[in-house]
Amino acid sequence: MSDTGLVPVAEKVGALAAEHAQEADRTRKLSPEIVAAVREAGFARHFVAKSYGGSEGGFGELTQAVMAVGEGCASTAWCASLTALSARYATHLPQLGHDELWGSDPDTFVVTAQPPLGKAATAQGGHRLSGRWAYVSGVDFADWALLCGMVATEGEPEARFFALPRKDFTVVEGWDNAGMRATSSHIVVVDDVFVPEHLSFLRADFISGRNTTSSLPAHNAPFQAVGGLTFVAPAVGAAYGALNAATNAMRGKKVNITQGADLCRASAQIDSARFLVEQNAQVLDERTFTPRLMARCERNAAFTAETLVDAVGALVRAAGTSGFSESSPLQRFWRDIVSASSHVALRYETAVVRTWPAALIGE
Repeated sequence: MSDTGLVPVAEKVGALAAEHAQEADRTRKLSPEIVAAVREAGFARHFVAKSYGGSEGGFGELTQAVMAVGEGCASTAWCASLTALSARYATHLPQLGHDELWGSDPDTFVVTAQPPLGKAATAQGGHRLSGRWAYVSGVDFADWALLCGMVATEGEPEARFFALPRKDFTVVEGWDNAGMRATSSHIVVVDDVFVPEHLSFLRADFISGRNTTSSLPAHNAPFQAVGGLTFVAPAVGAAYGALNAATNAMRGKKVNITQGADLCRASAQIDSARFLVEQNAQVLDERTFTPRLMARCERNAAFTAETLVDAVGALVRAAGTSGFSESSPLQRFWRDIVSASSHVALRYETAVVRTWPAALIGE
């Protein structure tokens, strides 16, 4: 596992985020202090090449750091995870694109909208892009957005990603979810913007992990092995936060056998969830991209999400009425974990469509 020093700094970010979490949940926005802390910690530059001042970190280290932040605030961890991995996706851009994104600042905040909801027309030297993308997490403080759109060709239309600076897109507030409230997962609108060729790449390269610009190992990993990890690691961290909150709520009270059993079972579920997430990160760092292991990564992510929902439900039951107090972080962690686990990348249906059962039975 790489060691860029991100994890111990992330633990401090998590502690700071915990102090601001209630206010972030109320206002539906991370404070400038927390955004600055995430940036200064090195999440945005974690996968950026050292030649641009980046860290060239690995997946295992990022996963540990994201979980550490999630223990204090799930929304902060979600945004930290997304900006790190969005920068990794942006490394598929041509070299001039790297220069433009990171030439003056390795801590550029990049966000991503993966569904190909935009439409682009070929123009001299690039494309003209229009579209509307929902649920673009972290967009309130994004420097660049990586947006996917369809391009008409003589044959089948092709999906491409387009990198746009903040001045070229509009943000429409539309995130009203009961959980993960402070992720700023709003709507991005683009109206006929020219995107030069060096700020675009094929979605097929993003999916396969083939990077024609960078040979760094972390820049050449298939999305199938990465996707679920992005979203489930913050939830695992939040589950540890929920466990701490539940035990604090029960401290000094008489605990019956049912409450004790719920607490015991939930703690085991959370530890096992962490193991499966770390297993996924190990596959990425060791670069063992066999069909069977990539199928396991998707299964692990879906199972972990399901397990965490079950575990945090048990913690809420064990803590009783006090756990639902507005002042209790337990109810916030509960809402955040249930919300995060609903992401399409964490569903069994997604894993089945892409890999199962053929990857396991050899078809």
